[in-house]
Amino acid sequence: MNTSASLSTSAGVSERAKAALAALLLGSVLIFTVGFAHSSSVHNAAHDTRHTLAFPCH
Repeated sequence: MNTSASLSTSAGVSERAKAALAALLLGSVLIFTVGFAHSSSVHNAAHDTRHTLAFPCH
């Protein structure tokens, strides 16, 4: 029984790592996509976040 318990634990860690990587990738894409948007409303919505990440937008 210990073998199956360790297999499910390692699979759980792997799935959590994939989810964390996907969230990081999605967040980065959203921030940098908004950074190059030409719409002033989109620019202003993420303005503070971009400056916090030292993303040049001016």
